Amino acid sequence: MMRSTHALIAGGLLSMMASVVSAQPPKATNPIKPLPRDLEMQLALSALPPHLRDGATVYVLNPAKGFEVARKGTNGFHAFVARTGDDAFRGTWTFTKYRDDILYPISFDQAGARQNMRVFFYAAEAQAQGMQPAELKKKIQQRFKTGIYNPPERAGVSYMLSPILRTYDDPEKSDAVTTINYPHVMYYAPDITNEDIGGGELGGVGPFVIMPGHHGYLIQPRGEKETAAITKEYAGMLARLCKIKAVWCLPKK
Repeated sequence: MMRSTHALIAGGLLSMMASVVSAQPPKATNPIKPLPRDLEMQLALSALPPHLRDGATVYVLNPAKGFEVARKGTNGFHAFVARTGDDAFRGTWTFTKYRDDILYPISFDQAGARQNMRVFFYAAEAQAQGMQPAELKKKIQQRFKTGIYNPPERAGVSYMLSPILRTYDDPEKSDAVTTINYPHVMYYAPDITNEDIGGGELGGVGPFVIMPGHHGYLIQPRGEKETAAITKEYAGMLARLCKIKAVWCLPKK
């Protein structure tokens, strides 16, 4: 009798321990090593023009939770460095892993923050919680279809003036990535195609549309002189990034 009682108690303890273990939140999938805080904030603010930087809200990524406010702003603009961009959820290719080399400095005005920015923040939070990449892509695409993510309610702007961007070449087609120096401004262009505006293409001087659909953007690249000035202004920041990862070194041409 005593032996069976001990067995029952031991079995109960093992069952309780198993329940506690199974109740633990999953660890982040492919956790991302955060950037030095000052570097991340500088990189985030580099997305904005100079007159908007001091008053902007800046976020930093906590790989265990998602984005957190590093500095509360006053002018309605929001800046952060996405390590998984919204373009990862485009196209039919399978999103198999969270990359640790994506750098996506981006900013939004108030209209964009209320809608488009939510995609980036949900992705960071889901990754921190351990959601698998393929599941996240499917879920975000479903959220677009069901209207959880709506287009901005008015015309507006998203600045991406940073001298460095590493993300997907053509997310509508594949998961190939590249590092480029391409300061540009994005205007919200819901349900507008490149053909509608007679647009050009990446690398040209004229405007063009990317990510056509409810959350499409009309891209206006900056000129050579402005790009050169931005690159010079952030030479120190670029050197620090290049030392951290070779793929964050700007191409020589």
